[in-house]
Amino acid sequence: MNIIFEEDDFYTGPQLEAPMVQRAEYLLGVRLPPAYIDLLYRRNGGVPRSRCCPTEFGTTWAPDHIQISAIRGIGGEWGIETNSGLGSADMIAEWGYPDVGVVICDMPSAGHDAVMLDYSESGPQGEPAVIYIDEDRIPRRIADSFVEFLELLVACDRFAEKSGE
Repeated sequence: MNIIFEEDDFYTGPQLEAPMVQRAEYLLGVRLPPAYIDLLYRRNGGVPRSRCCPTEFGTTWAPDHIQISAIRGIGGEWGIETNSGLGSADMIAEWGYPDVGVVICDMPSAGHDAVMLDYSESGPQGEPAVIYIDEDRIPRRIADSFVEFLELLVACDRFAEKSGE
């Protein structure tokens, strides 16, 4: 898992500590994937340089991929567990996403779509899949695990060249 973040720390939370993880898991009612926690210990959220994920389905935004703006961390304004209006539970309620897990990415659409950890098959203590929620609110699997999701992220210029942009 060699994710490289942009220098911008806009989405980056405070230095992650074990009590923060325990509190987030308690508030969210799930065990977060170890790979996600490991990433957050290195940098607690931020903007990855590779922000596009190929898909086998078309979306409202592109025929063959999705784009994220950031991977959310724990704590601070952008933390997945916060009740600041920007946390996962608030986003699920505000945008009508299916209540199957945790919103982990900020999107360029600012809420019209989402990337989530999906616990519907694994249960709250299992290894969640990663899903994409488009404007139709139908969950579409993009990766079987958070590790696989990170491995799928590529530079977005790969898609701009394909479409002739």
